[in-house]
Amino acid sequence: MKLNNIQADTGSRHVRKRLGCGIGTGHGKTGGRGHKGQKSRSGGGVMRGFEGGQMALIRRLPKRGFTPRTRTEYQVINVAQLSAFEAGSTVDAAALYAAGLVRNAVDPIKLLATGDCDKAVKVAVSKASAAAVKKIEAAGGSLVIAD
Repeated sequence: MKLNNIQADTGSRHVRKRLGCGIGTGHGKTGGRGHKGQKSRSGGGVMRGFEGGQMALIRRLPKRGFTPRTRTEYQVINVAQLSAFEAGSTVDAAALYAAGLVRNAVDPIKLLATGDCDKAVKVAVSKASAAAVKKIEAAGGSLVIAD
C-alpha cells in the first residue's frame, strides 16, 4: 500500500446538498424543508427539550434542594498526599498546583485527615479539619490557615 493509492471507502464521503440552486439540483424552491410550518422558516425550530406539546420531561420531574450562588467550592487534598513533599518545605497553593494535586492555584483548598503524614512540613491552606491539624502537628509540622 502506498499513500498515492489510498482511497476513502465507498459511501463514507457525502456530497454537500446545494440548497436553493434551482430545480436541477433536486433541492430547489423549498430547499428540502417542505411547505410552510415552523421548521420551514428561517430561524425556525422547536426549543431544546420540546416534546410536541406534551409536558416536557424537565417539567415533569420533581425539583428538590437549593444551590446557593455564594457557595464556596473547595479543592480537597488529604494528609497522605503531603508525603510527596520534602521535610521542612512549605506547602501552599502554588506548590500543590505544581505537584499536580489541585486543579488550580486560585480556588480555596481544604486539607482532610485521610492517611498519615510522616514528614514535618509547613502547610498553608484555606481550611483544614481538626483531625488533619492534629496529624500535621503530631508529625512535627505546622499549619497556617491562609486565604
